Amino acid sequence: MASQNDNNVHITAQCLCKTHTFTAVVQRSSLPLGATTCHCDSCRHLTGAMYSNDIAWPGDYEAIRTSTLKTYDFSKVLQILYCGTCSSTMFWDMPQRKDGSVGGENGRQYGLFTGCLVDDGPQGLVKMIDHMFVGDTIDGGASLWMRKPNGDGQSVPRWSELKHTSEKLADDWPAMAFPTADWKSGTEEIPFRCHCKGVNLVFQSGQALREYAAMEAQKLPWFVDPVSRKPVVGTDACKSCRTSFGIDFVNWTFAFLKHVAYPTTTSTTADDAAEFPKTVQDLYAAVSTDIKTRDPRLGTLAVYRSSEGVKRYFCSRCSACVFYANDKNGVFVDIAMGLFDVEKSRAEGTFLWLFGGPFKHRGDVQEGWRGDWLKSLEAGSEELRKERDFPEWWKLGR
Repeated sequence: MASQNDNNVHITAQCLCKTHTFTAVVQRSSLPLGATTCHCDSCRHLTGAMYSNDIAWPGDYEAIRTSTLKTYDFSKVLQILYCGTCSSTMFWDMPQRKDGSVGGENGRQYGLFTGCLVDDGPQGLVKMIDHMFVGDTIDGGASLWMRKPNGDGQSVPRWSELKHTSEKLADDWPAMAFPTADWKSGTEEIPFRCHCKGVNLVFQSGQALREYAAMEAQKLPWFVDPVSRKPVVGTDACKSCRTSFGIDFVNWTFAFLKHVAYPTTTSTTADDAAEFPKTVQDLYAAVSTDIKTRDPRLGTLAVYRSSEGVKRYFCSRCSACVFYANDKNGVFVDIAMGLFDVEKSRAEGTFLWLFGGPFKHRGDVQEGWRGDWLKSLEAGSEELRKERDFPEWWKLGR
């Protein structure tokens, strides 16, 4: 909880490994802190999530500038700052916003990724105020269940591109016929990449779906829908995941490592015959090998052991979250959905989204502003499930 007195509220931002901690004091009268949500292709590949969220940081800029956070040039004018150990994406370093919010020394300001904000309270501390670059998603992405995010039943604007300067999208955008739950696109492979492309891999979706289709229903892995035979996509409210991504609610899909591969290129040679590791133990061993001697196709993939038996894989150059691996699972991993290089952001021809029902690890979210977001997004997801007549998956024991 944020510590507070009658006039001031003390807030804390922290990375997953707790190497980096920043604090700020805000006047209660200045609340809420407005959060902008960006759904652009670049933010998805930067974080691994389906969007990014940030607030203008009201604390000391000098503490950030003198920290040991690593930096990555996101664009010509935007830089991100992240923890090089655990990959938590913490801050944007960006030009001052046009509305002049929160100072901005020498025309610059820092934006905090809200998933790194430790505090769930007090009520009204943070409020989502708009969505931008929703047009990049083609299918609406996660914005479809984030239209009324703040617990007050009010819609927030969705902008096609940059906010206030692009088309303001209607509530019913996109005006398209969405596929049924069992529709398959027939795609053979889907690339998944981080923003800098240092991590560049392929999900062999066609092979995976053929194998699932041939299996008896009772022998399917838990993460495969028994009707469509597609791997599912869930929404996770886990505290560790949100701190790692810098995003409050994370979407994962799941895959056997035997269905993950290096991309085949015209320059592929016999020396590249080794396949991607097929177990979580082999993956850890491969990534942990000295960078000078390990398989160069692993690129910038790095690993952080966040708890006993749990390893989080990320890009060491741009900070994108890539895999979650638990030693107990042995041969499969979670893959961050935002990394898939697809025309429509949800890639529903390959994956079945678990719309509706409770978010996973929702108990990690306390009351307050983040609790309002949780309940509002769950309600928006359930509304979408009903509109599209998707199954009540949580009643199927999944």
